Amino acid sequence: MNTKLKNFVNGFLRENPLLVLNIGLCSSLGVTTSIFNGLGMGAGMTFVLVMSEIVISLFRKLIPSAIRLPVFITVIAAFTTIVQMVLNAYVENLYNALGVFIPLIVVNCIIMGRVEAFASKNKIGDSILDALGMGIGYTIVLVLISLIRELLGGGTLFAGTSLKIEVIPEAYRIGIFNSAPGGFLVFGVLAALVQAWKQSQKNKADAAEIAALKKAELSETKEAPNA
Repeated sequence: MNTKLKNFVNGFLRENPLLVLNIGLCSSLGVTTSIFNGLGMGAGMTFVLVMSEIVISLFRKLIPSAIRLPVFITVIAAFTTIVQMVLNAYVENLYNALGVFIPLIVVNCIIMGRVEAFASKNKIGDSILDALGMGIGYTIVLVLISLIRELLGGGTLFAGTSLKIEVIPEAYRIGIFNSAPGGFLVFGVLAALVQAWKQSQKNKADAAEIAALKKAELSETKEAPNA
């Protein structure tokens, strides 16, 4: 696979920040009670991640190693403040729903981890692809968790928007999915499915390697008498 494409798609599944790397879990469990919240949080995180990686990658050779962490935090905080101000001005209901999780983007492990591990060591183009891949992968998982929790716990889809649809009557809703234990349950099931997929891929690769070795041994055995 092309290196640039790999940088982009890694965050979708193989190195998904939530389901594989298990970082940034607080927001994934705290805001995913509706699709609207999950999508909003994912978009905000992706914006901060992309812009932070761009800036850090652009100035990576000028940032002294001794003060790199304070510089990283300052850059991340600046873009987080932009997100906070924009949401407060134009999407107040989302701003109120996300609450404290917006300013906590500053210390989110996903952003700090990618800035430190990738953007500070790679060119701007690669950093943008890495940030987009991680951000999109994060957002997809948030929306998926939100979809399950909102549907089973609230019986609705797209709550908080003009597109709100009631799907399950109140008597048949499972209230636990609106609480933290429900979030952990959904996250655990999704993480288990990803691990099962990764194990199946590993088993296929191992089986293919064993088959190739056996084929090579058989070929050598057939050639031996002729020698």
